Amino acid sequence: MLGAIIGDIVGSIYEWDNHRNKDFPFFAKNGFFTDDSVMTLAVAEALTIRHQKREALAKEVVNCMQYWGNRYPDRGYGGRFTSWLLSAKPQPYQSYGNGAGMRIAPVAYVGQSLVEVKQLSQMVTGVTHNHPEGYLAAEAIAVCTYFARKGKSKTFIRNYVINHYYPLTLTLDEIRPDNTFSEKASVATPQAIQAFLEADDFEDAIRNAISIGGDSDTIAAMTGAIAEAYFGIPETLRVNGLSYLTPALRHVYRQFQKTFIRDETTTKSTKVK
Repeated sequence: MLGAIIGDIVGSIYEWDNHRNKDFPFFAKNGFFTDDSVMTLAVAEALTIRHQKREALAKEVVNCMQYWGNRYPDRGYGGRFTSWLLSAKPQPYQSYGNGAGMRIAPVAYVGQSLVEVKQLSQMVTGVTHNHPEGYLAAEAIAVCTYFARKGKSKTFIRNYVINHYYPLTLTLDEIRPDNTFSEKASVATPQAIQAFLEADDFEDAIRNAISIGGDSDTIAAMTGAIAEAYFGIPETLRVNGLSYLTPALRHVYRQFQKTFIRDETTTKSTKVK
């Protein structure tokens, strides 16, 4: 899930100032973690606490999201989600936004089968994004990340997405010229998957995601989740990415790693472009 966090950090300064090519400093000095990273880590903590008591998972997701969201209130949450964070009795609100996909990466490391990954995705997503497009986007990113972990080819992943989630009819070069900001899951999610499919390595995947504009941090977070599982993350990028987080958030990440990522902590590739 660090790939999602790195994508979020790299994209943070381009969300409202899109960069339409792949030539930019990867870790900008003014980059920062946004709501995408906070909520990804909240999901990770909930899974760490409740992975053996699944019946309480949804409630724990709510607790962790509210705790971390209110601890870091200035990270760019949407209006309805902010109200949800502050609610004494938070309820799902039929969201079809791309927030469903940006926070889902941890379930791909917890689920031991495709069926289980899909089930966990539904449980995590339904606390807010209980709209068909919210469920679809989260499951698509979770499943792609799971398949990437399991060594499936890009061709396999692409075909599965086309058959079950999105048509993927446009290349990045076709998306880039006219792409505008959209928080809809149905817009950002297939773009994020395409950015992964056209990548040569982890860094290239993030650069692809930023280069098409739109909701840059969230698209890059979703792309980064899949790209990490497929390519691995070079150690330099791993260290730099973690340095942007607070000690408390790094602790959540490391507890999740300790619990679920035993032999996958090493990178699959050390190539840095």
